[in-house]
Amino acid sequence: MSRKLDELGVSAFCESMAMMLGAGIRMDEAIGLLRKEGGGVLETGLEKMEAVVEQGGSLFAAMEQAAIFPEYALKMVAAGESSGRLEDVLSRLSRYYADQKTIGEKLRNAVTYPAAMLVLIIAVLAVMLTMVLPAFTGVYENLAGSLTASSYGYIRWAYGFCCVALAVMVLLVVALVTGLALWRIGKRSLVEAFLRKIPLCRGILESMGMFRFTSALATFLASGEMQDAAVLDSMKMVDYAPVEEKLRRCVQHMEEGHGIARAAYEEDLFEPVYGRMLLAGEQSGNMESVLERLTGLLEQSCGSMVDRLVAFVDPLLSGVLMVTVGLSLLSVMLPLIGMMNAIG
Repeated sequence: MSRKLDELGVSAFCESMAMMLGAGIRMDEAIGLLRKEGGGVLETGLEKMEAVVEQGGSLFAAMEQAAIFPEYALKMVAAGESSGRLEDVLSRLSRYYADQKTIGEKLRNAVTYPAAMLVLIIAVLAVMLTMVLPAFTGVYENLAGSLTASSYGYIRWAYGFCCVALAVMVLLVVALVTGLALWRIGKRSLVEAFLRKIPLCRGILESMGMFRFTSALATFLASGEMQDAAVLDSMKMVDYAPVEEKLRRCVQHMEEGHGIARAAYEEDLFEPVYGRMLLAGEQSGNMESVLERLTGLLEQSCGSMVDRLVAFVDPLLSGVLMVTVGLSLLSVMLPLIGMMNAIG
């Protein structure tokens, strides 16, 4: 099975092709120039593309033959060629995949940092339970012969607190790993069902779904596709069940003769201010520009919510680490304070 280009690779390819075609460079020459600077998967794909284009094939046929581009990019390029707006479509595809890359990195960072913090907390708690607390217990027993009932109670409390905290952290790591595994094997609906119960996570998933829809819709409309067909094709990019359900209701309104802007407004697909923007854009014939603006706003909204999630989880986990270690150390220090007071 051939490897695919990542979002950044697709974005760079589309941007370069749009620039060279806009400059009047022939398609075969443009592919040849990119091939000289390419490498790895891209170079192999460009070699196949160059052969197809030199035989008179279209860019869509060449990209399909290369088998390194996502299905969405292929469909958009085909639509752009059929409508004579290939350069514009390539530019929009470049922005779309660049935005997808940015959001994807934010989400990966939002998962990676808490995971690293959880591992650190588990390591610290394990050290506390296996080295620090036993060391204090041994010192007290050597000094006093045996711990008093009250002193032993403090040590036992410290052990119990660390054990409970360690168990909770391990359960969180197991839940995180299980969620990632389910997501990778195609069971993302189960993960989303759980994440929807968390308000901030639900907002992120909804914003991402709406971002993918508006970006795809703007590109499909720019390629010359009819609005009804563009909405149906854009729905395939959403990949989030609650948003897809809203869009299906919008399609029902459109079948009754409404435009997508009116249907979206009636179904509260967007926030009210965004819905009015879309209505104004449809009435003025500036639907594509309004959709581009909405795409940018949704991207910013998604990014800010991810940042808020990280800003919430970061101090929470740091606080758990400091409180756990602090209370545990305080518990093992109390017997020492009692001994010093008795000696004094």
